[in-house]
Amino acid sequence: MSSQKPSPNPAYPNGMAGILEQMNARRAPLSFAEGESLPPLDCDLQALAGTRVSVPDESTRALSDNARKSWDIARELDGQNALLHLNGLLIAHLRKRSQPPHTADLFLRLWAEHADLLLTEMDLRWKVSSLTTFGDHGTTPAQRSTGLALSTLFGAMKLYESERLYSGREADRPFTLDGRASGPLPLQMNAFSLQDGGLDANLIGRLWDEAETDPVIRPLAQDMLQRLVDDPRTVFHRLHRLRVRKLRRDDQPDTDTEAEHGITLSVQPVSAKTPTWGVVCTTNAPLLDVARFVAHHLDIGARHVYLYLDAPDPDVWALLKDHPKVTVTVCDAAYWKRKGKNRPDAHQLRQTFNATQALKQAHQHVHWLGHIDTDEFILSPKKLSALLKTVPDEMAGARLYPAEALAAPDAKDMPRHFKLRTTGDDVPPTAVTEIYPTFGSYVRGGFLSHLAGKVFARTGLGNVRLAIHRLRLKGEDVLNTATLDGAFVGHLHAPNWDNFIEKLEFRQAQGSYRVKSDDALKNIGHLLRYLRDEEGEDGLRLFFTEVCEDTPDLRARLKKHGLLLTPKFNPDAAVERVFGLSLSD
Repeated sequence: MSSQKPSPNPAYPNGMAGILEQMNARRAPLSFAEGESLPPLDCDLQALAGTRVSVPDESTRALSDNARKSWDIARELDGQNALLHLNGLLIAHLRKRSQPPHTADLFLRLWAEHADLLLTEMDLRWKVSSLTTFGDHGTTPAQRSTGLALSTLFGAMKLYESERLYSGREADRPFTLDGRASGPLPLQMNAFSLQDGGLDANLIGRLWDEAETDPVIRPLAQDMLQRLVDDPRTVFHRLHRLRVRKLRRDDQPDTDTEAEHGITLSVQPVSAKTPTWGVVCTTNAPLLDVARFVAHHLDIGARHVYLYLDAPDPDVWALLKDHPKVTVTVCDAAYWKRKGKNRPDAHQLRQTFNATQALKQAHQHVHWLGHIDTDEFILSPKKLSALLKTVPDEMAGARLYPAEALAAPDAKDMPRHFKLRTTGDDVPPTAVTEIYPTFGSYVRGGFLSHLAGKVFARTGLGNVRLAIHRLRLKGEDVLNTATLDGAFVGHLHAPNWDNFIEKLEFRQAQGSYRVKSDDALKNIGHLLRYLRDEEGEDGLRLFFTEVCEDTPDLRARLKKHGLLLTPKFNPDAAVERVFGLSLSD
């Protein structure tokens, strides 16, 4: 007997005795009228499956408890398959303290022989009730454990999801990251970690595996688990969306400065007269863009390029598969299976995972590895290896700040000029509105895309995560990251008007123009939404001309503030030098 004292303010005033009394109050067996009974255990289920439910005369309800329950179920399932009615009636009897001796066996026979039909035609409420019945009356350990566990899971979900409605949020809307309370959880539980928590996967995976061992409960249990995973209104989907938001926030910092909190890595200096470097990228870009990306970096001195194809591309594979300085990995279903994980929904998560995989093996080829995209190009008037040589030995990484391409007037042309951010050192606060007089207050740093730049990591650092904009270890930023002066990541974010318009909708939904709940009203996401909805293409064109387009006026304003960059940049010529392909033909 437990010696634990009752709570002074119990949720149930009569304690556990009151809970049990309430639970058992409605468990009296269902009575039968004279001559009335459940179908026998050897009844013809196949014949019954060929009939439909019809509601009997209401006068039959008064014959017995069984007749009343049968009539109520028939009214609910009118016109549906008769096996669903039998399943419901058997469940009603099995919820009571006693029932005819063959009731449980008939229920199990029904699911053993007709699971496909039941799963196809039965609604979710009755499926949950069926799982509960397996938990109470299953004949194998797997039937009882799986049924009880899933019944408990769905019951708990109903409780917390019902309470959650009082927050005013619909079931498919997660809470915000900034609204998290700091108080303790009940029963001294540790809070679930968005970054590293595996409770959700372990919970679902163990139930799936347990159901796999029993052929009778397996179809029902796995059907419900799959629905649980697929439904966007569950806590599992909400946690997934919060996790993606957190990783995006981690990888897209709100400031251009180094993080104030994090971890300092111990770095073993590598003695190399000339450091070697490479880049890693996950892409679904077309062949021409990939060829330009690879050729440019090999042409300026990259020792190796790690390319992960987010989807199979035979043309890219054919061009690069045999190149000695390129490692191409096709991220198909077999790839993710080999890695022992499901393909992440968010492309940012796939990028970070692949870059981290490359970093673990890159010491075979290079001393430094940079994580960039196929629309990004290292721009440096000096050899990048010489600049990396200047990075202090104690630094684990080196950050290159971005330069955003000015859009070429003709979509066939590559950009020639780039702009630098107005948030850099020695740039006055007024510069952004002097350069962009109409829209400057909406475009932070004068950029449409990220200001954080990209990071090169030393190879051989151990279990370090090479994220999109930073290095991470055990969920913390790596602080000993230097800034590489004199080199930039040239970002072809909107290289021409057609590209800007083509990608606008995606970026508003998932990319750099999305509006977050905590955004200020004066930001690029709100601005582009307003221009698109209220002024259409004319408003967007006005914005694009002032902020993005390579015009003499914009170049003059940038040059006045020292923010115009005109590098040696000709990736088409690099394609010809590296691959022997002429793009001018």
